[in-house]
Amino acid sequence: MAIARAERLVNLVLCLLSTRQYLTAERIRAIVPGYADAATDEAFFRMFERDKTELRDLGVPLETGRSTAFDTVDGYRIARRDYELGDIDLEPDEAAAVALAARLWDSPQFTGAAHGALIKLRAAGVDVDQDVPVPVEPKVRTSEPAFPPLLAAVREGRVVEFDYRKTSSVGAQRRTVEPWGVVAWRGRWYVVGQDRDRDAPRCFRLSRIVGDVLPVGKPGAVRPPDQVDLLSFVARNQPAPDQTATTARLWVAKGRGQGLRRRARLVGEQEFDGEPGDLLEVRLRYPDSAATWVAGFGADVVVLEPDVLAKTVREKLLGALRGAGVRA
Repeated sequence: MAIARAERLVNLVLCLLSTRQYLTAERIRAIVPGYADAATDEAFFRMFERDKTELRDLGVPLETGRSTAFDTVDGYRIARRDYELGDIDLEPDEAAAVALAARLWDSPQFTGAAHGALIKLRAAGVDVDQDVPVPVEPKVRTSEPAFPPLLAAVREGRVVEFDYRKTSSVGAQRRTVEPWGVVAWRGRWYVVGQDRDRDAPRCFRLSRIVGDVLPVGKPGAVRPPDQVDLLSFVARNQPAPDQTATTARLWVAKGRGQGLRRRARLVGEQEFDGEPGDLLEVRLRYPDSAATWVAGFGADVVVLEPDVLAKTVREKLLGALRGAGVRA
């Protein structure tokens, strides 16, 4: 953050804290140093919108309203009762636990939130040591696209719909689920809840969810059972690991995909869409997990067999394109 912007935000907070009335944007522009530098009205309003978003992300309770019935536009203020923070007293082991929790997340969605929480604690005078030594450096990886919307649905108590593909099925089926929680088991993420289509509790692996997770209905409609052990439920309902490896047949562009070639066997040569390449066979014990690995090679690798793996890789590539704002 540039110094000028930081100073402007501090001035804005002090201004809005020092008034009981709602100040309009134009009034704020006139009295808060920094806003007069905006060359046009449009530039000011863009600057002001960014600053409001920044304050709200930092947890500053920005109120919107009108001081009298005669006011024609909304104004802004910060109520001291909401802004002032009560005493926070953490024991050394509790502060260490907070720091460790902040280091757990390895996801853009949650890294920012954890960092913001630490800033607020330090502002309250709590010393959170992020360099606390721990015997293990854990990471909770949340790269599954379905993770954020499912976690949000659990917090809000909302029913969700999604397309789900079983292990041996190429096609996906629509499922309607009342989510109770999202848990990690043996390195994979699962959502546990009441499957309305089966009228029974079920768990679903997030890596097998196809496309978007859509919340339906009103918040507060889902109430998890009392004392349900989600992790034990997943452990009980997952089949024993299949020790039989699957042979995948792949086309790999000439001179590309070296990481894959080291694990595969060359069985021939073939052109694909007019481009020369090699036919490779690779033994995969966990095809679901391998789909992400194979998709990482992009257009340099095409799965020919089995069909389930080919479709999973294609969906991951299409999902990456959608996430980047590219139409397939």
